[in-house]
Amino acid sequence: MIVEVIEVGPLQVNCIILGCEATRKAVVIDPGADIELIEASLSKHRLSVELILNTHGHFDHIGANRALKASTGALLMIHKDDVELLQMARLQAATYGLNADDSPPPDKELQEGQTLSFGEESLQVLHTPGHSPGCVCFYREGLLVSGDTLFAGSVGRTDLPGGNHEQLLQSLRDKVVGLPPETKVICGHGPVTTIARELRHNPYLAS
Repeated sequence: MIVEVIEVGPLQVNCIILGCEATRKAVVIDPGADIELIEASLSKHRLSVELILNTHGHFDHIGANRALKASTGALLMIHKDDVELLQMARLQAATYGLNADDSPPPDKELQEGQTLSFGEESLQVLHTPGHSPGCVCFYREGLLVSGDTLFAGSVGRTDLPGGNHEQLLQSLRDKVVGLPPETKVICGHGPVTTIARELRHNPYLAS
């Protein structure tokens, strides 16, 4: 599988492109900004985007939804509990003195346990509320895209509207801790890590 991580926007979001090598079909996860960088990567790998996936609805993860959907025609998906946030990106960004485009509404909603296919590859949806009500992670054997649920050595903040610290810890216990230790984790911000490393060093996974 083709895996490319592009750091986008002023808050340095990890936008993740996953592509099927056999069919060149792809998904783009969290296109937060910098549409030209995303499109350049897609072109480099000769990928056709089938799905635009948001791990959650905060502005820094959805800011290029509209532009990417316009250029690719791909289906946009987010969990139902974060749909409302898509229309608040401009307002959210303004509180930080930044700009962002509101997102179009989703074409479909993500659900716990759902399988998303692109070419010969697939991802499983894990609903992991806490950072926001509709936070999700995407999993396939050997890889977890964690959004802002889990970071290297930390977790997503829960002091924003809809955040819930206890719920986030429960999500980690229920959906993340039991994954195979060798699983590579691409976080919403910051460096790549593994489940094994986080079990050893992340205090939130030990709580």
